[in-house]
Amino acid sequence: MGPTFEKWFTSDWPSLLAIILTTLGIYLAVIIFTRLAGKRSFSKMSSFDFAMTVAVGSLIATTVLSSDVSLWDGIVGLGAIYIFQIGVALLRRFEIIKKIVDNSPLLLMDGDKILHKNLRKARVSEDDLRSKLREANVLELNQVRAVVFETTGDISVLHSTDPDENLESWLLKNVDR
Repeated sequence: MGPTFEKWFTSDWPSLLAIILTTLGIYLAVIIFTRLAGKRSFSKMSSFDFAMTVAVGSLIATTVLSSDVSLWDGIVGLGAIYIFQIGVALLRRFEIIKKIVDNSPLLLMDGDKILHKNLRKARVSEDDLRSKLREANVLELNQVRAVVFETTGDISVLHSTDPDENLESWLLKNVDR
């Protein structure tokens, strides 16, 4: 066993204490910034939100485990990520920014009709679709009013056992067909 392998299993108390204190500091900073920015910071809303989550995780890991990055560097970097997230969230009010940042929901079923082209586009198999219909307690396809592949990657099943009950068009606003 060479010196590199042995280093994997050894450490000194000052290094461990530095990691613990840095972890505590960055942990508190994440809590404070998340409280200021709001719950959306780690929501599962769009690719924009996913990028935020990955960036924060990467910054936390680098700050905690790299001796080249100080706690203050990590906190400033974390603050910058949160400021960018808030800025983009505000700019998403403009349609052009929203189209760049957000995914669009996609209709997978229109009533009892399966939209195979959209299944392929969303990379959802018929097996996945059947599974979601079962989860929603759909007993017959004629109960389905719409199935939507949401911006989060979730699949929403809108259904009713009353054949006379119609789906309000407002619920499918901005859903790609």
